[in-house]
Amino acid sequence: MRFAGCTYAAQETGKSAEAVNEIVTEDSTTDVSEAPKDNDVGAAEGTTETETDATATDVNPETVQGVVGAQPEVKEFTMTAKRWEFEPEVIRVNEGDTVRLFIKSIDVAHGFAVPDFGVNERLNPGQTVKVEFVADKTGIFTFFCSVQCGSGHSSMNGQLIVE
Repeated sequence: MRFAGCTYAAQETGKSAEAVNEIVTEDSTTDVSEAPKDNDVGAAEGTTETETDATATDVNPETVQGVVGAQPEVKEFTMTAKRWEFEPEVIRVNEGDTVRLFIKSIDVAHGFAVPDFGVNERLNPGQTVKVEFVADKTGIFTFFCSVQCGSGHSSMNGQLIVE
């Protein structure tokens, strides 16, 4: 019969496990209760069978928010185009999100362009236009009016921030 802790005791004393086992079996009064068992975590090299490792399967991605690599979402924004601005002027989304914009021109014809995502739409006065694309790259991208709308046309722009 081999007593628990013989491998550990052998390593500590430099004797073989069999030699320690013989000493323990000859002297039944030897207290081995303090020695770690062979399968204790960290008891001896290669005896970590009882350890548990956290894996990605331990985390439910649906309950994690704001984490890099979180599931892409649909982000909707209602925008207004008017001489010579867009409201809101800054849109912030995550990489991989589907961006859905509802843009309404409230005065004259405008345009809405984001060349980095292949977007260029005409905005007629009083009509709401739905613009949708996937933010598939990170960075700061400029959107702007793509229809000559008057003297302030060149300053009619904003930023799309994809994190």
